[in-house]
Order: sequence, then C-alpha cells, then structure tokens
Amino acid sequence: MNSENRDKLRDEASSDENKSYVSPAVIKRLPRYYRYLRELLQNDILRISSGELSKLMHVTASQIRQDLNCFGGFGQQGYGYNVKYLYGKIGEILGVSHNFSAVIIGSGNLGRALAASPIFERRGIRLTALFDNSPDVIGKEISGYTVKSMDELEEYCKNNTVNIAVLTLPKTVVRETAEQLADMGIKGLWNFASTEIDLTHKGVVTQNVHMGDSLMTLCYELTK
Repeated sequence: MNSENRDKLRDEASSDENKSYVSPAVIKRLPRYYRYLRELLQNDILRISSGELSKLMHVTASQIRQDLNCFGGFGQQGYGYNVKYLYGKIGEILGVSHNFSAVIIGSGNLGRALAASPIFERRGIRLTALFDNSPDVIGKEISGYTVKSMDELEEYCKNNTVNIAVLTLPKTVVRETAEQLADMGIKGLWNFASTEIDLTHKGVVTQNVHMGDSLMTLCYELTK
C-alpha cells in the first residue's frame, strides 16, 4: 500500500470517529474551499485531486481530505473531486442554497461599499434593504436601494423575511440596535462595529468582524 492510500485510510478512520462533531477550524476553512472551487469552475477545471488542490490553497492534501470527510468525503479514489459537484455540496453546507435575505443597518461609507459589492449575490444571499437614522441619507438611492428610516425597520421585519442584519454602526449604538433586531426575530448578525456582540441567549448567531485586527496581524508579519 502506497503512502497516499495509507493517508486516505487514516483520514477516513479519523472522520468516522468525529462525524458527530465538526470543529470551528474546519467550518472557517469551508468558505475558502468554496472560493477556490468557484475560481476553478470559472477556468473550466472540472476535476481536481486533493494534491492539486493543496498546492493551490497551501493546505496539506491530508488536511483537505480530513476536512471534507467531516461531511462525507465527496472524492473518488483514482479520480479526485468533481469540482462542480463539490462546489455545490459545500454551498449547501454553507447555506448558499437557503436563499437567506439580509438588510444593512447603517448606510455610511462601509454600508455603501457593501451594498455595491457582489459579496451577497455570490454567496446566495439577497440584500433587500438599507436603513439609516440620518435625515441626510434617508430617501437617497444607494446601489439601487432607497435608504429607509430606522423607524420603518420593525414594520419591514414584520412584512418581510429578514435572516441577517449587517451592522455598520458606531459602537455606541450597536448593542442597543442588536437587541432590538433580536426582538424583531432576526437570527443572524454580521457585525462590523468595533465591539463584540453576543446574543446567544436570544438564539442569535453573530459574526463579529474586526478589520483592524486583520491589519494589525499584517503589520506583525511585516515586523518579523
């Protein structure tokens, strides 16, 4: 038995022992797999081995197999991975096929930039509205959306399904706003304010994004 086959058997055994638990580290890597697979499809590459994928992503082939085995494997010995199939399955795992809807709360520079980007559409999320509390912004059109007043938010949530609220607010008001959104039934928060939010006690899932942390990590790497 060659070393690659031994690695695969070891990975499969490890997967069988841990199928009931998927580590946060694996979950964090899934969007990266999704992004690379999308690029492969755009380049008309329809089949790839774990070794070839590892060279692109700078992740070991064993790690790739272990990660994917958490969800069933998807590969075929001697064939590798069907890129289109794997892309679709990872999209399903990540909820791309759920057609989640989102609103942006805060229509300043960052809110405008997010509204103008393809980030939502590429991940199967429908951006449906922008909200703000500034009279200078309310009623203006941004990327095809007419900015609504925060006073309209509760009524909007009653009449429309909103799964995700994107928070681009000052940290002085983000906690209060997050509590209000949770009470309105929104279960997902993508928080860009420079403060942590945790509403798990209300059944709300939050991703706190700290762009400054990423920049500081880059600066650290430059000092090495």
